[in-house]
Amino acid sequence: MKVKTILISQPEPKVENSPYAELEEKQKVKIDFIPFIHVEGVTSKEVRQQKVDLSQFTAIILTSRNAVDHFFRLAEEMRFKVPDSLKYFCQSEAVAYYLQKYVVYRKRKIYVGKRTFPELIPTIKKYKNEKFLLPCSDMLKPAIPKQLDKAGVTWKKAVFYKTVVSDLSHLEKVFYDIVVFFSPSGIKSLFENFPDFKQNNTRIAVFGNSTIKAAKEHGLTVNIKAPTPETPSMTMALEKYIKEQNKK
Repeated sequence: MKVKTILISQPEPKVENSPYAELEEKQKVKIDFIPFIHVEGVTSKEVRQQKVDLSQFTAIILTSRNAVDHFFRLAEEMRFKVPDSLKYFCQSEAVAYYLQKYVVYRKRKIYVGKRTFPELIPTIKKYKNEKFLLPCSDMLKPAIPKQLDKAGVTWKKAVFYKTVVSDLSHLEKVFYDIVVFFSPSGIKSLFENFPDFKQNNTRIAVFGNSTIKAAKEHGLTVNIKAPTPETPSMTMALEKYIKEQNKK
């Protein structure tokens, strides 16, 4: 069956010449972006209920832009002046770069990992005398606390934002040839919005093993998988599939 329409269950990339724009043009398909989940910040009251006192920490571990935004939002709400001496441990260069929105980069102590959380651990281990705060979502990967415990550092988790299912009722009578998922939360959102969802002729594309597992647990047939050695990105996996289907 030919592919003409694709729904990406994430916000549209804010970059020019995104791979999706290129895919749309080259393969003559229509791509829509509708986030199936979104992030909502918790209140300062909820932070206090977690017994988190921002003044007790000498270092902060930032794994995403959301973590950066919500740390500074809550610091402001709680009238906490972020000290110049605070050390920032950023999971990636993208997160460290984003930090510049809030601090003067060259005047702060900022340590950057390569890309993944395990790659940041050796740097964190060098600072065992620090008290680390980990601002995160309610969907924190279990591997992260395990790695921090194993590193032997003093740290505390603080849920500063939550992953919430988006209202998709406007999609009830809308059908796409392919729907693309990037997380188990996206699959959960689909079935919370449409408990009686039937896949029928819709092809399902998924990114990552945990998303594949969630799709199968909900009885979905997965037609497109990424990353694979042949197609390391979702756009490459989609392009390969579209070329095969549309030449028939």
